[in-house]
Amino acid sequence: MSAGADRAPGSSPVLDSRPAGVLLQAGGMLQLAGQALWRGLRPPYDYGPELVAQLRFALRISLFPLVLTSFALSFGPAGIQASNFLGLFGALDRLGGVYVIVVIREFAPLVTAIVVAGVAGTAICADLGARAVREELDALEVLGVDVVRALVVPRVFAIAIVCVLFDVFALLAGVLGAILVVLQNHAPLGPFFSTFFNSATTLELAASFVKCAIYGAMIATVCCYKGMNATGGAAGVGRAVNQSVVIAFLATGAINYVFTQLLLATNPVLSEVR
Repeated sequence: MSAGADRAPGSSPVLDSRPAGVLLQAGGMLQLAGQALWRGLRPPYDYGPELVAQLRFALRISLFPLVLTSFALSFGPAGIQASNFLGLFGALDRLGGVYVIVVIREFAPLVTAIVVAGVAGTAICADLGARAVREELDALEVLGVDVVRALVVPRVFAIAIVCVLFDVFALLAGVLGAILVVLQNHAPLGPFFSTFFNSATTLELAASFVKCAIYGAMIATVCCYKGMNATGGAAGVGRAVNQSVVIAFLATGAINYVFTQLLLATNPVLSEVR
């Protein structure tokens, strides 16, 4: 994949909002995702060092914002609102069942995707975009280096792994926010944990991990594609970064809707009151 072939100077695919341009970009992202998966699963697996470097980088810059955001959303919009409503009926013990849906199904994966896209995704897009505008990617291709295997594969795999790992931290931070809500209402923690664990299922936890892995692969693919196709100097890289985040957020919402509908349709037990 050439970073700047067949495009006029100063042009950029991120600026093409016509239907044909949107479909072309979507097809390019799907093609890049397929190439990364195919080449990443075939030997030789020589991208190990870059994979580890990307894992460490994403963990270092994204962990604290993720935990802080998960705790804040769990304690504030979710916990305080739900506790005020349930307190009207004297059913604060049902808060555990609410948090199964709020944290495990929705908030933890969504917060993970938003934070990773906004922090690690932008860094990936800016890095590859800077290389693209300096024609480093074209130079690597001339030297016979497989750019997809060398640069895209480790980033896609690393972000997918990081998202699954971050989902655990988001769940823990969300439960910590719930505990603080219960204590703030001077209620015992026993009934909360009882309803929480009675309502939670291993299927919901597994679905949360799968959803986060899909989010991670999508975010890395979008950011790599936008970065590798950035043109127009530093301004073009900035536009690519901004629009990669917007696309990642929109795709996260679409994936969440489709995934949740399929999950509930194929597992009706998750819609039952427990």
